[in-house]
Parts: sequence; structure tokens; C-alpha cells
Amino acid sequence: SSSSSSSTPRSGAEEPLLLRAARGEKVERSPVWMMRQAGRHMQAYRDLVKKYPTFRERSEIPEAALEISLQPFEAYGVDGVILFSDILTPLPAMGVEFAISEGGSIEIAPVRSREALAQLKRIDVETACPFVGRVLGELRREVGTRATVLGFVGLPFTLATYLVEGKTGTTSGFAEVARMREQDPALLHDILALLADNIGDYACYQIESGAQVIQVFDSWAGHLDDAAYEAFALPYQTAVVDAIKSRHPETPVIIYMAPDTHSRDGQRLAYLARTGADIVSVDHTVDLAKARDLLPDHVGLQGNLDPALLRDGPLDAIKAETERILAASKGRHHVMNLGHGIEADTPEPHAAFFVDTVHNFQHDP
Repeated sequence: SSSSSSSTPRSGAEEPLLLRAARGEKVERSPVWMMRQAGRHMQAYRDLVKKYPTFRERSEIPEAALEISLQPFEAYGVDGVILFSDILTPLPAMGVEFAISEGGSIEIAPVRSREALAQLKRIDVETACPFVGRVLGELRREVGTRATVLGFVGLPFTLATYLVEGKTGTTSGFAEVARMREQDPALLHDILALLADNIGDYACYQIESGAQVIQVFDSWAGHLDDAAYEAFALPYQTAVVDAIKSRHPETPVIIYMAPDTHSRDGQRLAYLARTGADIVSVDHTVDLAKARDLLPDHVGLQGNLDPALLRDGPLDAIKAETERILAASKGRHHVMNLGHGIEADTPEPHAAFFVDTVHNFQHDP
């Protein structure tokens, strides 16, 4: 097909399962991967921390990021291999440095004025994150058609919360963002517009480097009420999806938002479908059958096992719930996943069992 990268060798004409499913093609079984699958729940990852002590080293040194990205594929045989990276990774190329502690706390010099915004720049994707392009290309060569390589980006509102708060906004209830929305909405819109341009380019760079599917995350937009969401989140989500689709119409886009006051229980699913994304990743606070009914027929589903169930088990409960979700997808294109990122204290045998359960599931003809 014209969508495959001509520079990447392919064994025969076969394309990987998850890519075909994400495009809405009829597939032989449901593909599966797990959000945050590469990382702290795996002993192999924790062992690498000794060699690469900071998150930025692990995600920006190509051989480290490549090894970490492949760990869940090698351990579990997941159908999707996602780049080990962070939504903040492109910020330094915009002129914004950040630090992530081992506990996950984030420090950024806040952007709360026109002067600070003036220091931010349009990224040059070729020089911005060369390690990202290198790892994506190597992942494609490594997995061939055995798995689909996913890239990902944070969407403008969520990234703006980090810039404006100078940290993870959940710790303060997004107080600084709320203040800017009230007192200087024009400044916030200008920050969001610059982020949308940069993130659209960065997503396309990932595709041109080897990513076959892109997942876009507006993790922190779920606390916005309808009016704020329609003003500050939806237009910029749509701008990024449009940028991807205008240059790479064949590349499937998956969109995800974490459950929060206004996004839990499926409240934002119809909005997420309006962005032009091919698949909506459903969180674990809503039944997949209900989600299927809330979304237009042409939009696929991803998710949505509760990560707490995966962590706590028991195995028979994991199996029953996984099979119930798979059955609920009936007829709609579906990528099995969790409803949120895997918990760091999830036993590896639970993750392996979950993936095997999906691989062994037979849909009714």
C-alpha cells in the first residue's frame, strides 16, 4: 500500500495486525498493547535505571530508549510497540527546559507572560529530537511486521498546563491555568496555537521517521467544563489531528483523555470523535458497550481494562473482564488496551496473562 514507508523493508506485502485494525480493516483477532507498557512495572526497566539514572537519559539516549521500547514486546508479544518517551520531550526544542525526578515530579520555568511566550520558538523537527527519529526507525527495522510501531504526542491544552503551571497541574488544581483563562485568555490562546503548530509538525516527523500509528494525549483536559473545553481544548486537538491527516491521511490517529470530573463515565467521548481521530481510547470508568453506542460507527475503540484490576487480579477476574470487553466491541474495530496507563506495581505475570488472554480470544463469527 502507498502508506508504508518505502525506506523500510517489509517481509512480503503483509502489514502488521494493529495497523490494519486501526485502519478499520477486518482482522483475524483483536490486537493488544498497554499504555505505559515500557517502564517501571518491568524489572528489566528498573535494572537499566542503574546505568541511565535519569528519565531524560533513558528517553533521549537512543540505545536506551530503543531497548526500553522493545522490553514489553520481547516479554509479552504485544501487538503495538510504542516509543519510550514523554509528552514533554519536544519542549527543549521550543526553548523550554524541563526536569523529571525519579518520583515523577516535573519542573519547568513557567510561561505566564507575553515576554515568556516570545522566548518560545517554532521547532525545527529535523534538529529538535533526532533521537526520536532514530529510535522509531530502528524499532521498525527490529519488529518488521510482527508488531506496529506507535508514536505519540501530548495535545496543546495538556502541554500548556505544564508550561503555565511550571509543573503537573493536578497538584494545584490547575490554578494558574484557570487564572490565565479568566484574566488573559488571549495569551493562553496564543500559547495553544504555537503548541498546536509545533506538535502537528512533531507528530508528522514521528510518522516520517517510522511511526505507523500516532496516539495523541489530552490527559489533563478532563477537568474543563463544556464551555472551557470547547474554547481551549477541542479546537487545538482538532488542529493537531488536521495537521497529521493533511500530510499523512493513511496514518491512523488514536486520541485519549484521562478520566476526570468532566471526562469520566464517557462524558467526552463524542467530543473526542469530533477531532477527526480514527480511534477513541476509552478510559475504564465507562463500559465499552456504552462507549460504542456513544461514538459514531466509523470511529474505532481502544481500551479499556481497569489497570487496578490488572495489578490486583486475581487472574480469573482479569480473564473474565478482558473477554467481556472483547465481546462488547462486537463488529467495531477495536484495539485492546487498558483504560489508563499500567500501574508501576503491576506484577509482570499479570501483564503477560492479559496479553495472552487477548491473543487467545475467538470472536463469534
